[in-house]
Amino acid sequence: MIKKAKKAIILLSGGLDSATTAAIAKSKGFECVAVSFSYNQRHSIELRSAKKVARSFAVRKHKIITIDPGVFFNSALTDKTIKVPLGRSIDPKKIPITYVPARNTIFLSFALAIAEAVGAFDIFIGVNAADYSGYPDCRSEYIKAFEKMANLATAAVIEKKGRYKIHTPIIKMTKAQIIKTGTRLGVDYSLTHSCYNPNKNGLSCGRCDSCQLRLKGFKQAGLKDPAKYKEK
Repeated sequence: MIKKAKKAIILLSGGLDSATTAAIAKSKGFECVAVSFSYNQRHSIELRSAKKVARSFAVRKHKIITIDPGVFFNSALTDKTIKVPLGRSIDPKKIPITYVPARNTIFLSFALAIAEAVGAFDIFIGVNAADYSGYPDCRSEYIKAFEKMANLATAAVIEKKGRYKIHTPIIKMTKAQIIKTGTRLGVDYSLTHSCYNPNKNGLSCGRCDSCQLRLKGFKQAGLKDPAKYKEK
């Protein structure tokens, strides 16, 4: 008898980290349901990348959830009147203006609801706190707290159908380690998008925090970044 693969919910932004996380989930034999979000983000081109990444991994289903633009504000990623920091020295001790208030809590809540509905008990999210974060909802302590809440607040757990596990396989990796892992697992990074401040043609700026970290990661990994950048 062929053993049926376990289902897993994958939070897929279309970026480098989430693509690698999806590849890790697939390598572990999970049947993946990808979930992406449209939330009036400045870099909405990432959703196009998310679709490409999902297709490349032949995920079981890819859901794109639209969140009311009024939910997320006071962030450079959702408010075009706030400038995205460019070419700055990154200080991991300060929370950057690109932080979106409670974003991962909301995203994980949707993922949890979908997981319970489809009978999955594994959720993968590509948070990373090693190379640089600055975001309070990318820390191990936060993930453990959310997982504890998930196992207190769902009927599936109370009825003893299973227990939820929030997987964060890249949380302690450097960007170079993430890239090397993804490359080994066959991730096509040309499909991904990382830039917070792309131009109207979708070309990456090369100067925002996310671009800087991506470029540094590829350099340290000894690999060429296949992303397309606008001329400086």
